[in-house]
Amino acid sequence: MEVLIRQLQESEIPAADRVFRLAFGTFIGLPDPMEFGGDANFIQSRWHANPSAAFAAIADRIIGSNLVTRWGSCASFGPLSVHPDWWNQKIAQRLIEPVVECFNTWNIQQAGLFTFPNSSKHHALYQKFGFWQRFLTVIMAKPVQQSQPVPQVIRYSQMDREQRSSILKESLTITDSIFAGLDLSQAIIVIETQKIGDTVFFWDEKSLAGFAVCHCGAGTEAGSDTCYVKFGVVRSGKNVEKRFEQLLDLCETLSVQMGMSRLLAGVNTSRHEAYRRMIARGFRTEITGIVMHRPNQPGYCRPDVFVVDDWR
Repeated sequence: MEVLIRQLQESEIPAADRVFRLAFGTFIGLPDPMEFGGDANFIQSRWHANPSAAFAAIADRIIGSNLVTRWGSCASFGPLSVHPDWWNQKIAQRLIEPVVECFNTWNIQQAGLFTFPNSSKHHALYQKFGFWQRFLTVIMAKPVQQSQPVPQVIRYSQMDREQRSSILKESLTITDSIFAGLDLSQAIIVIETQKIGDTVFFWDEKSLAGFAVCHCGAGTEAGSDTCYVKFGVVRSGKNVEKRFEQLLDLCETLSVQMGMSRLLAGVNTSRHEAYRRMIARGFRTEITGIVMHRPNQPGYCRPDVFVVDDWR
């Protein structure tokens, strides 16, 4: 049967979600593969963020999908999923091809993905497109505890139009200093538009000190009772460690305000000091993966960078 690769349509999101859960749940051996991911949703928000870069494999029905997440000069893709009945027929490879075309068109400077650390089959597939293994990335969680005083917390959802325009420019100043062109503006806007979480900011005596882009609750990438830090960053330089601790406090504060009981965040282990501090605060690893980069360069996965993200 001929398989067509084309853009994923909004009406097809539920079908793509079912294939995604079945594929991942089957691969890791769940008794009921459809339970993979629980009540979290990884397809819908990514489609709405960039529908022109969401792709589907179509036979007599949807048999796979792949979605691109773009943060300015950086981009990642996933979840990439193919129905188990169609494994080993090069469908995944065909779903990566239009993604790489997007990266080339956009002149992406750092592309990447998160995958299984022990699957040579996955690694070989991605290497065909110029992606190479870098450091492990861990997805960590902790119970929410709000006992420490936190700096002034400002939420994007509480800002007026003028304030939002200003804060997006300020946030770009921080991310651009870590990796040229790294820009979370679209992610911040999408979360507010879809009402799937919020972005929190804090300042010190100098300027914007840091921010965290978070999903909260069922139907988002977090899942029930969970605040998931999609991306968090603090300004580099003197006292960066203190600012990182404040950022984590900030995320716990948002969790409390949103009625969540669990905080979930990922960190690339090349950012050793950030990783070490998360362990010291009670974060424990739930998922271990590996990121693969194109080109094979560190990007913003460096020891001097205090960023929370995972590229899933």
